[in-house]
Amino acid sequence: MTTLGNFVWSIADQLRGVYKPHQYGNVILPFTILRRMDAILEPTRDEVRALAKETAAGPRLDRAVHKATGLRFYNTSKFDFAKLLADPEGLEENLVDYINRFSENIDVFERFKFEGEIATLAEKDRLYQVVSQFAEVDLHPDRISNADMGDLFEELIRRFAEASNEEAGEHFTPRDAIRLIVDLIFAEEQEGLMEPGTVRSIYDPTVGTGGFLSVAEERLLERNPQARLRLYGQEINDQSYAIAKSDMIAKGQDATNIRLGDTLADDKFAGQTFDFVLSNPPYGVDWKSSLESVKDEAKRFPDGRFGHGTPAVSDGQLLFLTHVAHKLRPPADGGGRAGIVLNGSPLFTGAAGSGPSEIRRWLLESDLVEAIVALPTNLFFNTGIATYVWLLDTTKRPERKGKVQLVDATGFWTKLRKNLGSKNREVGDADRERIVKIYDDFADGEHSKIFDVEEFGYWTITVERPLLDDDGEIVRDRKGDPKPDAKKRDTENVPFTYEGGIEAYVAAEVLPYVPDAWVDEKKTKVGYEIPFTRYFYKYMPPRPLEEIDAELNQLAGEIMELLREVEA
Repeated sequence: MTTLGNFVWSIADQLRGVYKPHQYGNVILPFTILRRMDAILEPTRDEVRALAKETAAGPRLDRAVHKATGLRFYNTSKFDFAKLLADPEGLEENLVDYINRFSENIDVFERFKFEGEIATLAEKDRLYQVVSQFAEVDLHPDRISNADMGDLFEELIRRFAEASNEEAGEHFTPRDAIRLIVDLIFAEEQEGLMEPGTVRSIYDPTVGTGGFLSVAEERLLERNPQARLRLYGQEINDQSYAIAKSDMIAKGQDATNIRLGDTLADDKFAGQTFDFVLSNPPYGVDWKSSLESVKDEAKRFPDGRFGHGTPAVSDGQLLFLTHVAHKLRPPADGGGRAGIVLNGSPLFTGAAGSGPSEIRRWLLESDLVEAIVALPTNLFFNTGIATYVWLLDTTKRPERKGKVQLVDATGFWTKLRKNLGSKNREVGDADRERIVKIYDDFADGEHSKIFDVEEFGYWTITVERPLLDDDGEIVRDRKGDPKPDAKKRDTENVPFTYEGGIEAYVAAEVLPYVPDAWVDEKKTKVGYEIPFTRYFYKYMPPRPLEEIDAELNQLAGEIMELLREVEA
């Protein structure tokens, strides 16, 4: 794959001077897709051309081609790469004709504005060289599997992102991380997935280039070659959408199930639920562009995607989390499972009663959160921060009901021989198997903690103290009740698990110190947070002073020796 990636990347040498490095992807990516499709179509090209002469373009021809070839796309042009190169003078016009004669479900070249790139290449006398070099690449599935094509796109996008200092991780998730997450969501359905002819649906609301869907299909077919996954996804970025859709087409999937649009503002699968949902939404990205739509939907559908609360506009991760939860099949339809990668903020951000806290409250009180797995740092291409996989399930096993498992998998990784952006670690096969086993064992231990849902809940109480007048007397209202002194007002967080609840807490923790205090019950709020790192904190004793002194003396000696050398 590295060799193939290097060869395709080398074609970019023809673009120097005409394009800047960060623009290479506008040419290389659509040409790679075109060459892949051209190779897939080659064995049935004559048959399809014959059918096109007999059948009018449209649904009838679509059905006829699918029945005859098994393919869900086709091209009725008389050209292929060989014939294009046979007419250098007419190459630009013929290539445009070729891309315009794909079946209607192929809109990927429009998303790349490919005709414009063809015109630029022709004007700068680069078109023939690029087409001829791509003609040398054999991308037929018999030689390059769908998985390898996914890896190729991943490699190309990473390189283009590095060339332009863009965030490569916005486009895809590393395959080792995907394999772990897929294995975790499949873990609870091992028996069902092994049934002959089993059919499952899987959906990614932030599909990117389609990595989650591709790996999920691979992992399922490894277990059960007779199984089938129906793949669905939505993506906001035009080029990522084009790559994901072309990948689904090459797999024989229904390409109309890959849709373009803003998932938060316009759910293209509204009303649909799925067996599995996977997602790696952007971290710390604002959702201002979706604000009005989200707020409006929250008002109109209080029990819908966003009716439970909304986070700060600066970060939309929790919106994607609630969206994912609502896309799972309900128990009556067999239930659904999800895995979504988030950073640490959704675990704890927001005080009691805030949007983020209310979202956590809904998820936990609805018993949707099955487990949260802390991943190793430096696992993703564009960030080294801590990340967590939230596993959701609408039909938990009996022993998991009312409980949440936290898994610390931060130490299970293998070092890469070469850094890939911020990524210098991967979850190897042995690491993945160990993490899945810890999850599957569902037991307390060094890397796993089991909690009742209520252990994450707390009340925020408002403690008031009386206002005194100039004479030191308590000021009272019309009913004779003491007025609170706003300057002395305080709040306390009382865990749900505190024995005796709020009353017992106040009696033990407040009144012994301020006997005149009381709780304003109208202001009491419920909050939920998951202080993950606190549960796995390990005390590291400070180094002995003697050891520190010895090291300082050694360093001082080395510095003095260097100074003497400079003076000499």
